[in-house]
Amino acid sequence: VQLQASGGGLVQAGGSLRLSCTASGRTFSSYPMGWFRQAPGKEREFVAACDWSASSTYYAGSVKGRFTISRDNAKNTVYLQMNSLKPEDTAVYYCTAGIPYGTTWRDGERGYRYWGQGTLVTVSS
Repeated sequence: VQLQASGGGLVQAGGSLRLSCTASGRTFSSYPMGWFRQAPGKEREFVAACDWSASSTYYAGSVKGRFTISRDNAKNTVYLQMNSLKPEDTAVYYCTAGIPYGTTWRDGERGYRYWGQGTLVTVSS
């Protein structure tokens, strides 16, 4: 699975951005999908994830209520809608695909097998 993330950019605090991640392959609908981020000088951290049908989602506490993960399996694409952005949301955001029909997608990085190249989100104060 190859993943291509897009949609990053510069936004003012309080603004919104929508990230997209398009996957190659015909079995996208079987993969749990996630978003992680890495701020300068910090370790990569979990942001949001969903199962293969998006019937179940999971969020980091720092983004819950502000970010929404969704997916369109017909377009092989997962989205991250980010609202009420804060300067501390500044990071490179990575999309990732887990194990087909896997049950470890809530377990942090160990639950994911494929990673995209990242897209930079900068939130100015």
